[in-house]
Amino acid sequence: MNEPRFPTSLGMSTTSTITLLGEDLARDLMGKVSLTELVHRMVTLRVPSPGQVRMLDACLLALADHGFTPTAIAARLTYLSAPDSVQGAMAAGLLGGGSRFLGVTEDCGQFLATTVTELPEQPTDDLGWDDTARTVVRRERTERRIIPGLGHPVHKELDPRTPALINIAHEEGCYGPHLALFEAIGRVHEEVLGRRLVLNGAGAVGAALADLGLPPQLLRGFALFARAAGLLGQLAEELRMPVGMDTYLMVERNAVFVDPATLTEDDDG
Repeated sequence: MNEPRFPTSLGMSTTSTITLLGEDLARDLMGKVSLTELVHRMVTLRVPSPGQVRMLDACLLALADHGFTPTAIAARLTYLSAPDSVQGAMAAGLLGGGSRFLGVTEDCGQFLATTVTELPEQPTDDLGWDDTARTVVRRERTERRIIPGLGHPVHKELDPRTPALINIAHEEGCYGPHLALFEAIGRVHEEVLGRRLVLNGAGAVGAALADLGLPPQLLRGFALFARAAGLLGQLAEELRMPVGMDTYLMVERNAVFVDPATLTEDDDG
């Protein structure tokens, strides 16, 4: 009988060595490779250029923390309830990364990647991308679908992360069709939708990650990877300046009872 085999190109260890991606972890990687480069290599099995590392690092920084978001509050309140479980607090925050918060990165990246893949040929200038974007926005409006990456609950005039990421992409030669289409949507959507919405930073990250050639189905993982760092910072601040108990007590002390009978219809008419 053949012994079972479990192939991997990632980590392996013996009694005295650890290898990662076929390289000696202690000798070849530690102190020589950044965590950003490592995660790129582990996902793609390719060595990124310095410009690609800078681009990915900027994307991760853009998503690390955004203040008292639901993910941060969830982490802090879980830590209040179980201070012996840092892993539980961080997990609680990460589990809140969904369609409204953090998930936009993946949704936008996948949306753009699908659209770009379906193009018979890619435009060669802004006018061509604008025409493509108009078609896309009209289609989504007809289908009553929301375009991911358009709009932000706080940044109504400008999400400052978006132009910063676009500038870095140009500087590092990482600007590709996904960012081009995303920018074009930002330019033309108002004439189709009748209102102006900002291009949000999470969507710009999705476009930039797609231009880096990262798998669209894993883009939320990059958002969660970045937010894990932010949540660790949130928990550190909770230790220094706790707000979890005040948050809990504010809600508990302002709870108002609502008679269930007022919320249900009378079956007898």
